[in-house]
Amino acid sequence: MMRISLGLLAAATLVACALAPTAAPAQPVVDAPAGALRGEATAGVNVFRGVPYALPPTGWRRWRPPAAMARWNGTRDATRFGPACHQPTARGTSIYAAAEAPTMSEDCLSLNIWAPEGVRDAPVFVWIHGGALTTGSGSEAMYDGARMAASQGLVVVSINYRLGVLGYLAHPELSGESRENVSGNYGLLDQIAALRWIEANIA
Repeated sequence: MMRISLGLLAAATLVACALAPTAAPAQPVVDAPAGALRGEATAGVNVFRGVPYALPPTGWRRWRPPAAMARWNGTRDATRFGPACHQPTARGTSIYAAAEAPTMSEDCLSLNIWAPEGVRDAPVFVWIHGGALTTGSGSEAMYDGARMAASQGLVVVSINYRLGVLGYLAHPELSGESRENVSGNYGLLDQIAALRWIEANIA
């Protein structure tokens, strides 16, 4: 009888453990010059996703250089990736095909940060995704920086930038609207803006 009782007790304990609520991931908050961010902590790495580094390049800002953002108020949720920049979705056998972002938007100028917990003044490693300037995003699994941040003690950053016609169209009328009398290469200007944001807020 004692053997049966101990067995029932063990089974009940296992069921109770299985049904017990699991602890939610810690949500670290950092106060950067751009504003406060709330992210997630997992396996010794603090992760901040979908952090905007420039104003949305929409409306009259389309086909113009990226515009800097003012410091935002409050604490911005940084637990989800931002949308990818617009791009073709039928990629066939491309290495990017399996990792397409679930959403795309013109409002896509964001970056993602993986930082090792408890490490100060860590070197910063920036992933600028490939894709022939027409496809890709910083949220693809191949650019996940968690392992590199944890094993190498680096702050890893991946970025989105404008692609295709929205990122590289050059046209005389667009040049005429520009103070520099040039047009095109907006995606490269986005990359420069992201690097400047990283220098001001992380490096």
